[in-house]
Amino acid sequence: MDLQLTDRVVLIVGGTGLIGTAIAQRAREEGARVVVASRGGQGGMTMDARDDGSVTDGIAHVLADYGRLDAVVITAAPSARTLDASRNSDPAQVADAFDGKTLTFLRVANAAIPTMVAAGFGRIVGISGQNAFVTGNLAGSIRNAALIIAAKNLADQVAGTGVTVTTVSPGIVSASPATAVDAGRSGESSPDQIADLVAFLISPRSAVSGESIAVGHRVRGVVSF
Repeated sequence: MDLQLTDRVVLIVGGTGLIGTAIAQRAREEGARVVVASRGGQGGMTMDARDDGSVTDGIAHVLADYGRLDAVVITAAPSARTLDASRNSDPAQVADAFDGKTLTFLRVANAAIPTMVAAGFGRIVGISGQNAFVTGNLAGSIRNAALIIAAKNLADQVAGTGVTVTTVSPGIVSASPATAVDAGRSGESSPDQIADLVAFLISPRSAVSGESIAVGHRVRGVVSF
């Protein structure tokens, strides 16, 4: 299937991480013009998505250099496994995790939406995670669940404009994902599998909006709507 991404401008925030790198590569394979943004600026543009000014400047630079912005993927937060388990319910860690993932998503999405609405087309994808659906990691659950809720609100806000907003929720990410899925656990997925889904969601072929889509088996034994 031709995803119709040739010459589309795709900004990947957090594009130097494990998932972001795979998404960038997949988008390039489809012919997209990919802009990789990270706090360190490796491999592309410098953007600190915790800073409003840095986000605004970054979007402005993309528009100045390319004249358009067709899709944004936000995958800037570190893995939930980097959170300190001994501080599971520490409000400071929860607040920092929320800022680093949910508010990061909101800052970038809010900065991109006006341009996309004016163009009559745009795709915004946030990378969440399946611990949004289970307990055990308070900071991880809150930041991912809040991101999904924020994305749904934005999707409803731009409904009918040609702009879509979706989230992708991986379980454990592994280069060689296991096929077994234990009760109460999510299935594993690879960066390439995540990238394949994101490539479809950012393409004109996709009409999906307001959805949170699990990658790998959604938590076994749990029903959520």
